[in-house]
Amino acid sequence: MRPLRAPHPVAPPAPSVRKVTGWLATHPDQLEEAHQLQLKTVLDRCPELAALIEQVRSFAVMLTQRRGHDLPSWLTAVKAEDLPALHAFANGLERDLDAVTAGLTLPWSSGPVEGHVNRIKMLKRQMFGRASFPLLRKRVLLTT
Repeated sequence: MRPLRAPHPVAPPAPSVRKVTGWLATHPDQLEEAHQLQLKTVLDRCPELAALIEQVRSFAVMLTQRRGHDLPSWLTAVKAEDLPALHAFANGLERDLDAVTAGLTLPWSSGPVEGHVNRIKMLKRQMFGRASFPLLRKRVLLTT
């Protein structure tokens, strides 16, 4: 007869990538306490992810609070980290730093204009090969 062995403790299953991504994308104040604890466990196990989320959240604060003047210091902090994907994002921002800073600072938005352009493109796609420019013009003018 073999002696009985104590069962090994079963670790809880690892959260899915989708769940972790959802936790990362949610404002920390909006996360349930259980999810906060699970996220803390994940971040403790992966320091690169912890560094990434810190930089992403600081960028989100800069974006939502219109603090474009903080962008150069954020870019410097990102370059000091070993996060290649974030480096590519930062390099893209640096290519047009003045425009990005203005977008993060000024209260104006081109959202309504982009909406109209999107609507006109949709109408154009619907009519492709079916009618002439005068009809497209009439549809655009009548749907405003």
